[in-house]
Amino acid sequence: MVSHSVWIVGTSRSGKTARLVEQFCSWVQPEKEYAELFYTKNLLRKKGVHIPEFLYLKQTEPGVLVLAANDDNRRELGDIIVTSTLGKYAVRAKTPLGFFQDEVILFWPLLINSLSLKAQFPVRLRPETEQELATKLWRPQLDEEILRVAGVNESRLVRRILDLLQLAAYSGVPCEDIAQILTRGLGENSTTLEPEFLASLLLDWRNWCLERGLLTYGIITELYSQHLLSDRNYQQHLIKRYQAVLADDVDDYPSVARLLFELLLDQGAVGAFSYNPDGAVRLGLGADPNYLEGLAERCRVEILTGPPPESLGEQLTQQMVELVTEPMALSSLPKTVHSIQTTSRAQLLRQTAEEIANAIQSQQVKPEEVAIIAPGLDAIARYTLVEILVKQNIQVESLNDQRPLVSSPVIRALLTMLALVYPGLGRVVDRDAVAEMLVVLSRKQQPSENSSLLTPNSSLTTDIDPVRAGLIADYCFVPHPDRPNLLPVSAFERWDRIGYAATTAYNEILQWLEQQRSQQELRLIPSPISLLDRAIVRFLWNGSNLPYEQLAALRELLETAQHYWEIDTRLRQIAPAQTTPHTTLIEFIQLLRRGTITANPYPVRPIGGARKAVTLATIFQYRSSRRSHRWHFWLDAGSPLWAKGGAATLFGAPFFLQDRLGEPWTAEDEKLAQERRLQRILTDLLSRVSQRVYLCHSDLAVNGQEQLGPLLPLVNACVTHSVI
Repeated sequence: MVSHSVWIVGTSRSGKTARLVEQFCSWVQPEKEYAELFYTKNLLRKKGVHIPEFLYLKQTEPGVLVLAANDDNRRELGDIIVTSTLGKYAVRAKTPLGFFQDEVILFWPLLINSLSLKAQFPVRLRPETEQELATKLWRPQLDEEILRVAGVNESRLVRRILDLLQLAAYSGVPCEDIAQILTRGLGENSTTLEPEFLASLLLDWRNWCLERGLLTYGIITELYSQHLLSDRNYQQHLIKRYQAVLADDVDDYPSVARLLFELLLDQGAVGAFSYNPDGAVRLGLGADPNYLEGLAERCRVEILTGPPPESLGEQLTQQMVELVTEPMALSSLPKTVHSIQTTSRAQLLRQTAEEIANAIQSQQVKPEEVAIIAPGLDAIARYTLVEILVKQNIQVESLNDQRPLVSSPVIRALLTMLALVYPGLGRVVDRDAVAEMLVVLSRKQQPSENSSLLTPNSSLTTDIDPVRAGLIADYCFVPHPDRPNLLPVSAFERWDRIGYAATTAYNEILQWLEQQRSQQELRLIPSPISLLDRAIVRFLWNGSNLPYEQLAALRELLETAQHYWEIDTRLRQIAPAQTTPHTTLIEFIQLLRRGTITANPYPVRPIGGARKAVTLATIFQYRSSRRSHRWHFWLDAGSPLWAKGGAATLFGAPFFLQDRLGEPWTAEDEKLAQERRLQRILTDLLSRVSQRVYLCHSDLAVNGQEQLGPLLPLVNACVTHSVI
């Protein structure tokens, strides 16, 4: 029987998503357009021929499951489908992990019965809380000798072990089989820990979490793939709920997603899947594109042509790949490829920013048509590029800029405020922190002249400037391990130097702190979350709109605090802790100060139209966002990181790919993987640029070493028309 499911293959920007939506719309056309099919279907049925019911989908039938690789793509795809069908069909748009999580929570009673778990509502652990709790559980076993053998610090080792559980779950491997997979994969590698030891830690962690109703991404995926998907009751419910599945960019899905798709297809659902052979952005983070590609055998395959004619992919991909793979080939790149070459990286950053500024000011290109892409972006590079461009009135948008939450002065000020209200926190506050708190809490933000909305460039005024705040902290702050205190401004002999405005603002802050302290002693403050909310409303909100970046940081702080105390409450219910609530507050402040939490609340993007800003991103961030621009600036073109997975590759990831499950990863495998990764990156990026590419290269890296990366032949091939 001919399959009505569709497998759409194409490179980046070849129209895969549009074809996916078009296919969906063809399924949901009004029934009158298919009236002639009614007689045909009935006639064939009388002859005993099975006719699938999905010649068109019905509004009265179960819903449609729509999946996308990440959350931004999910929202966009869901919006497109709802708009195209006028919202008439029950469409559920999720990421694979988001779907697994919802299903595990929805069918938690079923799991309670089958696994004999304690009847309690599950709570999902965020990654930073997961790492902290796992560290506490494993610390007695992670002694100095273990850390020496592992060759990494405690935090990195804990994260690496937890990632193994996640990788195993994504590939459909039970936790009990992790030791066997690692034993085969690592072989005689003496630089790593014993697989049995790592597996025992993970089993202890999984069981500890399930006893308390705590869920991590790894545990959620394992519960779904190992227990729910094989449960007859769940299968019946799943089939009743979905008559079709649409999955975009399945090359970025974990292998367990195929098990879900096959179950739906086996039970008569229709599917449409898009696949990019040059994608696999998340390969190394749990994706298994080769295994997902096996679904094509069950579908009608459609191959779309290459990238759109306006992109440089058709012109440059083959030539660039040949130059990289065969460096001895003598060739020069066309004039659409330029180079910026300097000796030092500092010069490179400056000249790259200046080239962008000149092009924008001369109206050759608009800010939103420019992207700066690098294999890795350190804080110095980000700061330098943003600083130079912003001074030229050119905004910069850093994609998914995961700066630590504690890097925000507003967040640091609120943490200092907590230490001055709650007892026992004197050791986490000092004079400098108090001075910064006084500046931030006395800040008043004025909107720009042309807009009633506040922007990052809005003017800032503060009643207590840094100099006066320093004086007040020097003479009025009294350190104490249990009760740090702020004295009245008159404790400073020359308090007249503070000035009326600063004195008034300081007295208001002092009065508010005293009021909160007295209410805390009377237990009138439910939790530190309430105190944070009060401080934000009193000192930061001021009845006005906050800049998006500041608002995102404050939202993430409140979300993190709420989650942290929710987990703390659950743990105290299971086993009363010996520690006091103030100890929990100290641990929360220390967690933030370690920089493990970033300001990425939901939603992670501002509401409204796209910002007129230059895009700044790593290769992974840019490819994940599925964006395209007229001009590309490839930063650090001589870096060896272009061919390496870096942070986008987890330890042990190759061991859990279905086509080589448990096979050792050799140096030859690594070399081949790097070559393929580089080819995918070049093909993908060139499909996303339409007019010009700049190869930005410095002879020396940040550490002073000469840069001899795989893209160096490209730099040499366009040296004849360098902009320098």
